[in-house]
Amino acid sequence: MLPVPDEDLTSLRIVLKMKSMGTDRVTLKIPRPLYEKIKIVIEGSGFSSVNEFVVYILRDLLSVTGTGKKDLSSQEVDAIRKRLENLGYF
Repeated sequence: MLPVPDEDLTSLRIVLKMKSMGTDRVTLKIPRPLYEKIKIVIEGSGFSSVNEFVVYILRDLLSVTGTGKKDLSSQEVDAIRKRLENLGYF
């Protein structure tokens, strides 16, 4: 993957439960075109922000993959691939 210039990135604040590290937020940077595409996707969906949608998707992906200690079935891999494709990664 090629590096993306900073002007093409949008910062998202994702709230995480990280009490042991003394903070509850981190900043993730995503390409601005992806951010804009997500804004369009969530219109009328009930999500109040891109941040809320991204947190939902990440939690959903993690619930599918679990801790990563077991192999994923081909159906699980296909479901993840489809979700990432819908988000514009493929």
